[in-house]
Amino acid sequence: MDPVRNPYVPGAGASPPELAGREDLFTQAGIVLQRALGGKSARSFIATGLRGVGKTVVLARVEQLAKSAGYLTCFVEAEEEKPLGATLVPHLRRMMLELDRLGAVTEQVKRGLRVLKSFASGLRIQSVLGFSIELDVEPEHGTADTGDLTTDLPDMISALGHAAQSRHTGVALFIDEIQNLSEADLSAVIMAMHRVMREGLPIVLVGAGLPHLVSLIGQAKSYAERLFEFPILGPLSPAECEDALRTPAAREKVDFTPEAVAEVVRITRGYPYFLQEWAYHAWNVAHGDRILKGDIDVATEVSLTSLDGGFFRMRYARLTPREREYCQAMAELGEGSHRSGEIAERMGSRTQAVAPVRATLIRKGMVYSPAHGETAFTVPLFENYLHRIRTMGTDPADSDD
Repeated sequence: MDPVRNPYVPGAGASPPELAGREDLFTQAGIVLQRALGGKSARSFIATGLRGVGKTVVLARVEQLAKSAGYLTCFVEAEEEKPLGATLVPHLRRMMLELDRLGAVTEQVKRGLRVLKSFASGLRIQSVLGFSIELDVEPEHGTADTGDLTTDLPDMISALGHAAQSRHTGVALFIDEIQNLSEADLSAVIMAMHRVMREGLPIVLVGAGLPHLVSLIGQAKSYAERLFEFPILGPLSPAECEDALRTPAAREKVDFTPEAVAEVVRITRGYPYFLQEWAYHAWNVAHGDRILKGDIDVATEVSLTSLDGGFFRMRYARLTPREREYCQAMAELGEGSHRSGEIAERMGSRTQAVAPVRATLIRKGMVYSPAHGETAFTVPLFENYLHRIRTMGTDPADSDD
């Protein structure tokens, strides 16, 4: 079929043509946004899930809802080596200037600009970003200027919230890959949202991260569980998968046979990223106006070649030889989660000896602990990839020099 008409969009963060299975979450997000604008208490939410379940796509859709509700928004991705303050300041500046342009200057907006000047100065943003944050105001000395984000960010977010409130609008902060934040930065975010709740400000935080994020947040601040909802994004049900496959095709007057749908669901296990990958390639190899199971068989070969050369290989290449050995041991034990002792035994070692390897893999976002003493991959189908490269007898990392 015509590849130009292909409605499917494989790719990190790409919004699929039919966002199936997330309607309840979007409904709840809309309620939170409206409550916060109305001055009512509203718990922000941080979605968790494995790679490929559509966390970034969900954040992007909620950002659209926030903009439609009149919110100012900023969308950032947490990076392991970059302090959160340096990431946020350009966005905070943009939003404060937008508030300044909305009408006659209010005292809350003027104070917000002064606090932002202090905040940027305290964090020495110029030395971090390589340029200064130009604001034609004097800093608010003694507020948000200590250089300690856990102290300064709550003051900064509070000033932003009061400024937005004076303009009868709200602010929605979106942080993707939030598990990459340092413990100090994560604590600062939690403390800032605690301040928002206490003062009843129209600020909402929407975050997303890997499953172990919930335990990281609990370790950072024990009261965090009362500030946020933690919806889990998992694979789609068979009915939701069928909707995600058939609805976009129907708009182009194309259909999947029941056997084709069943095969895609079986192979992808319902993970949205893989659904888009298989549907995209199946469309391109199909003839006529029906996608058959045979088309899925061809698409499987193409999809696996594409994923093995990019999606899986990129993650495998980040691992040390010892970490690869640990992952191979997990793969040999089969699908699902495995006890730490079983993995260590498979490696011919003791649990205590390989515990540092497991800890590093968790920090790298390759594995997580679904239950005490258990370990599972954060990347769906990764064990199948490891089986394939083991069968071929080649190490993809050998060509990454």
